[in-house]
Amino acid sequence: MAKLRELLQQKGNQVITVASQAAVLDAAQIMNQHRIGCVVVQDGSEVVGILSERDILQRVVAACRDPRTTLVAEVMTRQVIFASPDMTVEQAQRLMMEKRIRHLPVRGEDGQLQGMISIGDLNAWEARSKEATIHWLQEYISGRPASPF
Repeated sequence: MAKLRELLQQKGNQVITVASQAAVLDAAQIMNQHRIGCVVVQDGSEVVGILSERDILQRVVAACRDPRTTLVAEVMTRQVIFASPDMTVEQAQRLMMEKRIRHLPVRGEDGQLQGMISIGDLNAWEARSKEATIHWLQEYISGRPASPF
């Protein structure tokens, strides 16, 4: 079973963060610039929340708040659910489904962020895994020696 550590090695481990006192507009611009759906909110090195596109839509846009003057701290999700780098891809999928979340920060035993996993990352990993399985099964059925892609 693949672990999140392996997925992060392939994907990369960059985590985009913003300060809790940043304006929501600034956070949204950072998200657009990096083409991501959420940012981790930190005060210093401490994770204090997560801000997603959904948070912005529900708590800023739908509430008719000004994103230039609304602070991230006012609208972020405060209860952050973390994954461990030793968590399997299947465990992460289950956790995201049960908690109805789309982004999962990965934190090591030392408490430091090691990366961010999205539901899209997990879906892509699963698709590649199934493609590899299909390839090996086709090689087996046809009697050809298995060869890597």
